[in-house]
Amino acid sequence: MRSRRKWMTRTRREALDCYVFMSPAILGLLIFMIGPIAASAYFSFTEYDILGSPTWIGLDNYKELLQDPLFWQSLKVTLIYSIVSVPSGLIIALFLAILLNRNLRGIFIFRTIFYLPAVMSGVAVALLWKWIFNPDFGLANWALGFVGIDGPKWFIEEQWALPPIIIMSLWGVGGSMLIYLAGLQGIPTDLYEAAEIDGANKRKQFFHITIPMLSPVIFFNLITGIIGALQVFTEGFIMTAGGPNNATLFSVLYLYRNAFDYLQMGYASALAWVLFLIILVFTLLVFKSSSMWVFYEGNRRSGK
Repeated sequence: MRSRRKWMTRTRREALDCYVFMSPAILGLLIFMIGPIAASAYFSFTEYDILGSPTWIGLDNYKELLQDPLFWQSLKVTLIYSIVSVPSGLIIALFLAILLNRNLRGIFIFRTIFYLPAVMSGVAVALLWKWIFNPDFGLANWALGFVGIDGPKWFIEEQWALPPIIIMSLWGVGGSMLIYLAGLQGIPTDLYEAAEIDGANKRKQFFHITIPMLSPVIFFNLITGIIGALQVFTEGFIMTAGGPNNATLFSVLYLYRNAFDYLQMGYASALAWVLFLIILVFTLLVFKSSSMWVFYEGNRRSGK
């Protein structure tokens, strides 16, 4: 009986110590994540301009949002950016990974060089590319003029405002490239050797071995790319401030304007939740389609 009591006392003490050490993480999660998320959900159903108290208005914010032309413009810009930048980034990152997946002297230096842009500050990169695409003295128009092409008015003309931001998004493909590189090095070499014996050329090996074996990595990079592209903010805020004529008004930038320029926190919260639902839908669609094109080695071994 005494030994059982001692064991229960020790167990309670260990459990208490466990909760004490976990408490900073739990409190941080509740105060800085779950709390703001719950508050945002509540504010999305209110009229709240920070200066006063929230007033419950039900679904009015969402009804106004559906009739807001700027919301649809921001959604259009964000979708165009995502549709172009995500596939382009995936393809270029895969191409670089294949080039760098070689046992050559000094290859680690080149891998580092291609990866470094991915860890640079977003604001610094935006300012750098804003200078590169400056229509008067930027490097882009200088290079085009060098070959006899009169460069466009980047960031000034509406049709030429979004392309530089899409091009800039490819600057950070080093992160995806590194993940691809890890996936490539995990493909068994005996698969390629067997394919060569069967007479498969490099193109067939790429489409029938490399791509299927890399499909889980492609799936991961696609999901993270979609989520990141639909939340783009820094580029539009720093490089164009949403202009000209809202040609680069991204969804998060419009959300920021309503929250911190117009102090309409209720409407901004509604925008945030609609954007969350859009990201969730796209993510679920990719997950739903993954069973048709993502190949897992474990499935092959289990005969699925």
